[in-house]
Amino acid sequence: MSTLLYALGRWSYRHSWRVLVSWLLLLALAGGAAAVFMKGTDNAFSIPGTEAQEGIALLDRTFPQASGTSAQLIVVADEGESVEDEPYTTAIADTVAAFEDVDGVIAVTDPFDEMVSGLVSDDESAAVIRLQFDGQSTDVSAETKAELQDVADDMRDTLPDGAQVALGGDLFSTSVPALSLIEAAGVLIALFVLIVTFRSIAVAWFPLVSALIGVGLGIALIYVSTAFASISSTTPMLAIMLGLAVGIDYALFIVARHQDQVRSGVEPEESAARATGTAGSAVVFAGVTVLIALIGLGFAGIPFLTTMGIAAAVTVAIAVLVAVTLTPALLGFSKGRVVGWPRRASRRTSRRAAAAATATRTARPKRGFAERWVTGVTRHPVAVTVSVVVGLGILAVPAASLALALPNAGMQAESSPARQAYDLTAEHFGPGTNGPLIMTGTIVTSTDPLGLMDDLAAEVEKIPGVKEVALATPNQTADTGLIQIVPETAPDDPATAQLVRDLRAEHDRLLDEYGVDLKVTGFTAVGIDISDRLGAALLPFGLFVVGLSLVLLMIVFRSIWVPIKAAVGYLLSVLAAFGVVAAVFEWGWLADALHVTRTGPVISFMPIILMGVLFGLAMDYEVFLVSRMREDYVHARRAAGGRGTRTMAVGAVRSGFTASARVVTAAALIMFAVFAAFVPEGDSSLKPIALGLAVGIAVDAFIVRMTLVPAVMALLGDKAWWMPRWLDRILPHFDIEGEAVERELALTDWPEHDSTAIAVAEELSLTDEDVTVYDGVALRVEPGESLVVTSADPRRSRALLLGIAGRLAPTGGKLRVVGHLLPERAAWVRAHVAVALLEDAADPVTELSRAVRGGGRLIVIDGADVLTGAELDRAAAVLRDADPSAVIVSARDAAAARSLLIEARRVNAGILDLDHSRTAVTSEVTS
Repeated sequence: MSTLLYALGRWSYRHSWRVLVSWLLLLALAGGAAAVFMKGTDNAFSIPGTEAQEGIALLDRTFPQASGTSAQLIVVADEGESVEDEPYTTAIADTVAAFEDVDGVIAVTDPFDEMVSGLVSDDESAAVIRLQFDGQSTDVSAETKAELQDVADDMRDTLPDGAQVALGGDLFSTSVPALSLIEAAGVLIALFVLIVTFRSIAVAWFPLVSALIGVGLGIALIYVSTAFASISSTTPMLAIMLGLAVGIDYALFIVARHQDQVRSGVEPEESAARATGTAGSAVVFAGVTVLIALIGLGFAGIPFLTTMGIAAAVTVAIAVLVAVTLTPALLGFSKGRVVGWPRRASRRTSRRAAAAATATRTARPKRGFAERWVTGVTRHPVAVTVSVVVGLGILAVPAASLALALPNAGMQAESSPARQAYDLTAEHFGPGTNGPLIMTGTIVTSTDPLGLMDDLAAEVEKIPGVKEVALATPNQTADTGLIQIVPETAPDDPATAQLVRDLRAEHDRLLDEYGVDLKVTGFTAVGIDISDRLGAALLPFGLFVVGLSLVLLMIVFRSIWVPIKAAVGYLLSVLAAFGVVAAVFEWGWLADALHVTRTGPVISFMPIILMGVLFGLAMDYEVFLVSRMREDYVHARRAAGGRGTRTMAVGAVRSGFTASARVVTAAALIMFAVFAAFVPEGDSSLKPIALGLAVGIAVDAFIVRMTLVPAVMALLGDKAWWMPRWLDRILPHFDIEGEAVERELALTDWPEHDSTAIAVAEELSLTDEDVTVYDGVALRVEPGESLVVTSADPRRSRALLLGIAGRLAPTGGKLRVVGHLLPERAAWVRAHVAVALLEDAADPVTELSRAVRGGGRLIVIDGADVLTGAELDRAAAVLRDADPSAVIVSARDAAAARSLLIEARRVNAGILDLDHSRTAVTSEVTS
């Protein structure tokens, strides 16, 4: 991975204009497609397989006038007046008639209709006109909504000044989020942090440009997808928030590594390639973790949430691609000007430095804040660990009271007409009027439909939590019954959710007694079912995320304790974020300061999205901090002869932390600024998510990763890097630290500058546990030469040949084939090396022909012993026609391989006997 990114970074640096124009062209094409094909977002929440959804489907078939979305207009008389007096009665009658003429309205309920009850308040100070539509809220056009508002405005003009008129209901229960100048402040703060970090205004723009192009492309693709998929209005905003945060941070990591290297004297082009290969590898890993977590949102089994996760994942994937291609391209524009301005010391500091220089040359240099911080943390690891765990535990206490619900008009701003209608309805009719429930079922077997509905209504009214049954009626064909229930509590009140469960608990009794299979449904019931499904999905999703983090970090760090520590730290961050969200939105702490319009339940999918996103971002910080600690520890252990000590491990924790703290701090501040900017004026649905992510990022970066992690690592010492050998053997390797790039750079001139060798090896070995396949092998094959590898055990020679061909990685030593270092460049080597395994082939000559058909500078032939007589002649002919630069042949007996080479007219060959000699000896093969 790192070598591929290294090559990609160099290519992008050299072709800066080509890369930039390509991304801008993609952005323009996607933007044009969005303008042509987009159909708008869809805020209709549904969840297949739930009782509420089944009830809506039943109403769609048999009671369509009651299955669609609804709206209501509330009229409140001036103080001391009654809605049953003039001019209110006339205005209400005229308004009912006007609503009936609006396209899309299939039913209007007059509050004075004798067939209904509960639409005039007990004190006659308010009345409600109910409207029913065909289809869900997304099926109602903007023109229809505008006509409804015009009718409401006309009614307001005909009433006394003290009267109130507000239009609301399910149709207006959700608002479409939009960007504001406050969100732009987050980008400006990010720019300021980047300027301070890079000490350069020009360089600070590189991460921003990368992030903005990536976000623009991601959002354009999301809007294009609305042409064939249902996407909620929250999805683009979530993608913008995530895309900006990760896009800036991913580019930041690469640019910071590049700047440090250029300042240390590395040539800019080489530095850009190295930065993409090293920091870019960590960026890819971090991006993959975010992708997996977001796609894992499908665990809940809720279509709109799965779509949201996929859309956000696409935006993050684009951010990764932009970071590893456009960022080095932008660095190509700056060339060597990336270093930024030098640090300016104060006059006092200059005088002190001059005095120190003249007084003594042995004075200890002043330590930076990061070094002082990590030194203090690692000196008192037990106290720091206990303090952090207890403190975050206290911060998480409010999370126990966190309640979930889908958004409704009560969560909108107080200036919203829908919110005003919600509050007026709750004030004059009770909070439950804003979220009526519906019970419906088939009554086709009943001989007295009206009497049956009256009996069922009487049964329902006895259930605690039911304020009244507003309507109990069969449909026109008397085959389906409908009971409209007004709860005592608000739609998002936990008591209403309990009422839904209580109503469903009566199902079996009512079925036995009345023979009606009743289902509880309606907009409020759908929201409760979605919240319950999401709540049930939290535990399996949490296990998935934590289990994933354990596996991924074990692969990266080859350790048991580091992943466990990282997973525990992640859980602490998540719980602390939940606690702060609950304290603000449930308890009301700082609610006014954060412009929280109404305390109460937060949007249902906040916890699962926060867990998924925070997981990926937490792994970013874990990787960038701990990978540097591991790198320093490995170097120190090698210098000490391969033996690690506790002192060595603690020293690596301190040096690794000091080297990484600046970039991690900048990244965390940027993410915090971007997320926090969506809190003050953000959409009511997005606000708790943004607050949770902002708090989660701050807690995870500064308290968990930069405080708890070094403390725990100091406690563990060298044991932090322990892993059972059997587990280390079965886990795949993923180079996120750029070790492959570093090794390739260190061996650039090996075996010598501008080497012409087709294959060259030194101290090459392959071992597994206590089994040594081969060890200490040295060989060299130049163009025109061949090599014969022999062993009594054909598995040994085959393993060596597969290693040379880039198919089986050696465990030690150096190996370069066709100019590429192995195992780092195995993909390149495989493209230039043909492999023929003759021993197991049904037709050895056909196998050899197949292998050489694709060409290759080197041909590797295993098992030449099977070639005899006519087959040997045919195989030699195939080899002569292919005419590769070099050939390596293995056989139990060197004579068989020599015969093939003689017939193929390859007379210059070396012999490597793995059983007796580990170094190839050149000899002449004569005919």
